[in-house]
Amino acid sequence: MKKIPDKNILLFKTCLVSVEYPGVESSTTFLFDKLGVGYHRDERQSCCTGLGHYYDLFDQLSTTALAARNFWVAKDSGNPNIAVMCATCYAILKKSAEILNEDDEAREKINGLLEEAGLGKMVYHKGDIDPHKNIFHAAEILYNKRDMFKDLTQQLDFSQFNIATHHACHYCKVHYEDTIGGVRHPVLLDELTASCGVDTVEWYDQKRLTCGAGFRQRFTNNELSLSVTAEKLTSLKENQTDIMLHMCPNCQMQFDRYQPVIEKKLGEKFNIFHLNISQFLALNMGADPYKVLGIQTHTVPVEPLLKKLGIEPVKSPINSEKVKIDH
Repeated sequence: MKKIPDKNILLFKTCLVSVEYPGVESSTTFLFDKLGVGYHRDERQSCCTGLGHYYDLFDQLSTTALAARNFWVAKDSGNPNIAVMCATCYAILKKSAEILNEDDEAREKINGLLEEAGLGKMVYHKGDIDPHKNIFHAAEILYNKRDMFKDLTQQLDFSQFNIATHHACHYCKVHYEDTIGGVRHPVLLDELTASCGVDTVEWYDQKRLTCGAGFRQRFTNNELSLSVTAEKLTSLKENQTDIMLHMCPNCQMQFDRYQPVIEKKLGEKFNIFHLNISQFLALNMGADPYKVLGIQTHTVPVEPLLKKLGIEPVKSPINSEKVKIDH
């Protein structure tokens, strides 16, 4: 198995995490602090361009040029190991590193653009960042520390719930050789959950099905997009799933934001809670559901889940209306 670092890590800030589910980042840093992971966040870091790239607004050269700049920030800060909280950032950065290392023409063109812009100090040298040894998903960093979870968890009783996992496409289906647990039957999130003493429905029909977002498809072909999401939700319901764990904010957004829309359209309830794997693990370690997990940003209310776990939700103006919703 590939070697996974636990120090000198640049925690790569992610657009959809910051905007949609900031609790994913605070949950991740909560876990990293508990597990002794050495990480750094840098205000100089820019977006990976994933959303724009997959909308065809950023071509590959522009995306790779921005990646070269971000790689310089990582190395300049003394943290050449990059951990991302979004599967799209994962795929984008790894592909960009491969291009910069393997395509001499592209690298020279990008370096020329950096120099023309007065950013000569940021030029990329072949091998500066190894896509296989320096770029990881945050879940992989946590996986490397999984033996510590049992002693740190509160042992909340999840035995009353059926828990399923959703392994993001841009983690499993782009860089096959680096996918922990394999691509045909991904189990990274399942094994992380098991390390807390919690069982998952390890396999279910449509486990490998995409979330349906497809970036532009969510907006330009909404009917098709939501039909795929509905197909997976239906499969989950058939497996009596109560909780679905994610590793990508785009996937989480597709299910959490649109589950009520699909329920209304189909005239049926799915009653599935959605949590990022970091939120789930942090909750198991006693993290505050609001200040750390940020459940107030979720569309499907998480308060009913907390009540079943014996955690009394805090009633506040932010979440008081959501608590009234019958899940």
